[in-house]
Amino acid sequence: MIDRRTLLLASMAAFVPATTLARQSSPSPKTFDYGPAKLDIYAPDGASGLPVVFFAHGGAWEFGKRSQVGSKPAFLLANGFCFVSIDYRMLPEADVATQASDVEKAYAYVSANIAKHGGDPKRVVGMGHSAGCHLIALTGMRGGLPGVAGLLLDDTRAYDLAALEKNGRMVRAYARVFSDPSQWAALSPASYVDGRKHPPTFIAYSGASGRGEESKAFAERLRATGTEVTLFDGSAYTHMSINRDFGRDGDALTAAALAFLKSTVG
Repeated sequence: MIDRRTLLLASMAAFVPATTLARQSSPSPKTFDYGPAKLDIYAPDGASGLPVVFFAHGGAWEFGKRSQVGSKPAFLLANGFCFVSIDYRMLPEADVATQASDVEKAYAYVSANIAKHGGDPKRVVGMGHSAGCHLIALTGMRGGLPGVAGLLLDDTRAYDLAALEKNGRMVRAYARVFSDPSQWAALSPASYVDGRKHPPTFIAYSGASGRGEESKAFAERLRATGTEVTLFDGSAYTHMSINRDFGRDGDALTAAALAFLKSTVG
């Protein structure tokens, strides 16, 4: 069920000119080495001071690459944003704690350099899908993305690892990645919510098993701190389509997410 704020944001999106929702030709990025890995910056020619979406891909913490972005760059550039997609080192080369550190280093690089490419370092929204969603949530909640304007979290179960185990929902893939219970608290975004107010957060979940329960629990925990939270019921999507369809014409999540972005940094 889409909450009241999501309905409002989706309604706002209805006023966006139809041309901004049309699929654009895929832009070419500029690639940079930020230290542990590389990242791609997509920006319109001659851009200056545009808000930025900083994206971490999914892939179960074991695979995936920064080029797997679908329609996101074209759509976001057409709507007045710069877009950054990062690589981070994969398991087994790097554990999840190291991956989170990579995300923070990539963000620091973008903060220091995005102005040269037309972006505004004070208006960056962190976005991730699946494993990337977990990493953006983790780094965002623990203060590893200083100055981040908002978080757009797209479909993970890994908000509270101890709760997953307690409720019998620590699936085999997660148990393999998070094999050390002594690390669960440190690697759970929920551990860092505490009583602090966090940046505005958009939480989307698909119809995949457990996504709704974990996302709703995390959203309520955040709301209790006074954080502005938008919860998007994407149960009509699969875990893959909720990422793949972003930026496509007529996509409901895209419209709601765009409204959130505009209200946060637009």
